[in-house]
Amino acid sequence: MSAWVRPARRVAAALLAGAVMSSVSCSETIDYKKALQVTDLSGGWYDAGIVDGKNKLVPSISFRLQKPADTRIRSLAINVIFKRVSPDKKTEEDLDEVFLQTVEFSEGNQTPLLTVRPEHGYTGDAPQTRAEILQHSQFRDGRAIVFVKQSSTTWVDLIRYDVPRVVLTK
Repeated sequence: MSAWVRPARRVAAALLAGAVMSSVSCSETIDYKKALQVTDLSGGWYDAGIVDGKNKLVPSISFRLQKPADTRIRSLAINVIFKRVSPDKKTEEDLDEVFLQTVEFSEGNQTPLLTVRPEHGYTGDAPQTRAEILQHSQFRDGRAIVFVKQSSTTWVDLIRYDVPRVVLTK
């Protein structure tokens, strides 16, 4: 092996390592609010059955996330925070949250339909129906705030959705 081959290999290896490092450190930053589209969005108050002898309703939202074909996102973490909203819709208080650690874009450029429901909600004593729970004077509307992030990025507030006052059975 000639003497000039070894230094040439070292230079080539150094250049390759530099290219890999620069591609990792200069990877494109994704603006999730612009890149992701929320589709098939719906919601309501899910009939969670009878719990401790009381009819129970919990807020529920369903949606998909869609990304452009040229955007390099394989999976996301999603955190949905459910809030109680004041009658004037100006103030919120925490109700519950649901964390989805890994949601993949497994259906082409979109996620499967995601249905998210927290544990906490409202209960009513029988014979109060679920529809009557929604009309009770102490019932407060719900709002779902969907946050997304990838790996070690910062959480991004993707959407805010006011949960409609309808009873869902599925």
